[in-house]
Amino acid sequence: MDFMENIRVALRSVGTNWLRALLTTLIIAVGIMALVGILTAIDAAIYSLSSNLSSLGANTFEIDRKRETVRSRGGPGEGKRSEPFTYAQAMEFMETYEYPADVSVSFPARGATAVTYQDRETNPNVSLYGMTTNYLNSKGFEIATGRNFTMREVQEGGNLAILGSELVETLFNGNDEFAIGKEITAGGNRYRVVGTLKSKGASMTSNDKRVLIPLQEAKRFYANNRTNYDILIAVRDPTGIDAAMAEATLTMRRVRRLRAGQENDFEVSNSSDLVSIIKENTVMLRLAAISIGLMTLLGAAIGLMNIMLVSVTERTREIGVRKALGATRRNILLQFLIEAVVICQLGGLFGILLGVAAGNVVVVFTGGSFIVPWLWIGLALIVCTVVGLLSGLYPALRAAALDPIESLRYE
Repeated sequence: MDFMENIRVALRSVGTNWLRALLTTLIIAVGIMALVGILTAIDAAIYSLSSNLSSLGANTFEIDRKRETVRSRGGPGEGKRSEPFTYAQAMEFMETYEYPADVSVSFPARGATAVTYQDRETNPNVSLYGMTTNYLNSKGFEIATGRNFTMREVQEGGNLAILGSELVETLFNGNDEFAIGKEITAGGNRYRVVGTLKSKGASMTSNDKRVLIPLQEAKRFYANNRTNYDILIAVRDPTGIDAAMAEATLTMRRVRRLRAGQENDFEVSNSSDLVSIIKENTVMLRLAAISIGLMTLLGAAIGLMNIMLVSVTERTREIGVRKALGATRRNILLQFLIEAVVICQLGGLFGILLGVAAGNVVVVFTGGSFIVPWLWIGLALIVCTVVGLLSGLYPALRAAALDPIESLRYE
């Protein structure tokens, strides 16, 4: 009896006891779905975040306040940030930074804002940002219609606004040309639309639900003494990103008036650093997902072994006939092992389909693209094979050890 014949015999046996095999297959499928689904969801979230961070460009980096963990007496550590970047510091950095790059300064002026135009109003989930002229380039935004702010408008302020694409869709039926020159109300102030943005998609928050206003205008109405101004640098030559970050560190130390030997109270990082940190922090999450899947598969393995033992008992006479016709112990052993593996693989394939579908549900919410996790699919198939071999080994050994004469007498 060759290998393919063993597989055909195993499939016939599964078909004969289809209900019992189906229930075992479903248990295995649930375990594989948990394994593949959670890992796929993690990958989808990471890929979406990586894509959104990469949309800033490989030539951008930002300067942020340093976060330190301060341990209180007898209590857990608490996160504490260094002093915020003031408007004066941000402007000084922008003026004194000598590396050939575009420096933008911005801050989130107001969140959860409703924007109105005549009798139309958006949901109160729009963000208001104050910005300098280089903000659009540094963040990867593109003007759809109209223009950017001038340097004079940024420095002196003015009731001007640039709208995200979703706001144009809600307030002006998606007509960018019609939106130019119209007056909207946001945060209790009126602004004249001078530009609209192309759709950029969503990351952690929607990039298309925002109103951009000149930095000085935002500072006048929404800033206070504790406002932190975000600094983002776009280097013109991506190959010089390291040199640009080093120059930014020196410039910011001068701006923050740090003495020689004093530690930096700020951090310089780019999007690739953030993605690496996120991937490192998801290692334990992946291990937890694998553990959950393996625990479910342990229950399935026990159930499969029980079914195989029952199958050996029910087919004792069949085993005796096969041995009488010349089947060796090895043939019987392989027959039952292959049967167990076949049941596991059927459950694994069904579980993979469910797991990939469930994991990609995350894509819908993160705005990413459909992914096929070949690595996790391969892992699932290997796990199914191992579970089938381990679960079927004892029943197969028991079947192979049966005496052919006693088996033929079995009723």
